[in-house]
Amino acid sequence: MSNFAQPSGRAQKAGTIHISQVWGSVLAIACFLLLGASAFAQTPAVGAKAPDFTLSTPTGKAVTLSTEQSGHDLVLVILRGFPGYQCPYCVKQVHDFADRASDFKAKNTRVLLVYPGPPADLDQHAKEFLEKQAELPSNVVLVTDPDYKVTNLYGLRWDAPHETAYPSTFILDKKGMVVFEKISHSHGDRLSAQDALDHLSTN
Repeated sequence: MSNFAQPSGRAQKAGTIHISQVWGSVLAIACFLLLGASAFAQTPAVGAKAPDFTLSTPTGKAVTLSTEQSGHDLVLVILRGFPGYQCPYCVKQVHDFADRASDFKAKNTRVLLVYPGPPADLDQHAKEFLEKQAELPSNVVLVTDPDYKVTNLYGLRWDAPHETAYPSTFILDKKGMVVFEKISHSHGDRLSAQDALDHLSTN
């Protein structure tokens, strides 16, 4: 006869529950680390401070939101970027904002365009995108968002085949606070440059 008593059914069940809880916690932490805290971020609401970030232009120049915005109102445009092709709605929207750059400058406003997509060749895709535009004016800047760093930070990841980000526009005041936002869940529902200028007039 063994000198070791067999654990009761109740003890075995308690042990199983404890192990399950431990593994559940471990898996939750692993998922959090794998996805990153940004995956759980929420889109900044009107009245909230816009999360700061640093991205680079297709030619490698670092651009920080707070530095770009400092002393200016700023229109932040999150494009669809490169979902496997150059989005015609993005081309049209960027052309619209570039054409009205002098009107934004008259309102002491800068425009920051974010072009998200998978990291492979994203800068090259962005350069090809810009070839569809005249040279961007000095107060309109485009940066790339490889691996959706900022897209996730702003809670705008459109996680579906052939999608990148929900096209969105935020207007920030000189303190970096969101005074207006438009989040689109379709490809073509974009804020026009005129609409942005109208909102700048009322804020």
